[in-house]
Amino acid sequence: MFVRFVGFVSERVPRWLYRVSLMMKPQVVFVLGGPGAGKGTQCSKIIENYNYTHLSAGDLLRAERAREGSECGQLIANYIKEGKIVPVEITINLLKQAMEETMKKDEKKFRFLIDGFPRNEDNLQGWNSVMDGKADVKFVLFFDCTNEVCIDRCLERGKSSGRTDDNRESLQKRIQTYLQSTRPIIDLYQTKGKVRTVDASRAVDEVFTDVKAILDKEG
Repeated sequence: MFVRFVGFVSERVPRWLYRVSLMMKPQVVFVLGGPGAGKGTQCSKIIENYNYTHLSAGDLLRAERAREGSECGQLIANYIKEGKIVPVEITINLLKQAMEETMKKDEKKFRFLIDGFPRNEDNLQGWNSVMDGKADVKFVLFFDCTNEVCIDRCLERGKSSGRTDDNRESLQKRIQTYLQSTRPIIDLYQTKGKVRTVDASRAVDEVFTDVKAILDKEG
């Protein structure tokens, strides 16, 4: 078998190396919106209908917090309880590991919905530093919703979710963190023409109709 590379021909390149050379970089859609905007619900519907893998930054952090023997579990717990953003190094390493493991199991699984990230300028700089050239961000899927609707949804969810941050005090802090830190990131991507906005205050199926139209157009 001959495989042509730029400038020379290599004979009998190992099959694993040839496959790696053909493997696509992760294709990423950042999914952003306030707490309770319906990001997780819509991501679940997307993966049922499209070939995406859903990675929730929050879920990955909560799983790491609960993992026995985790070196940063207590640190994550403290940040989440206070409604603060976890240090970027922790979050990006968890996301990077999850993408690598997914693609290692199935090389066709290279499309990812990253839910709840980047949440601030530090997140974005960290992503650009670690993932530059290693992943392509296609666009930001922004679920736009009023603060009142977000809080009401989270309080309702808190009745059964078991999440320590689904209470009014934590929610007020999370809303302020979102407005101060995450909205500027969405605005930044908006200036680059890379934001697709959905009115998330409506019923789940109505929202998903708009989501489908966006994904079908983007390909």
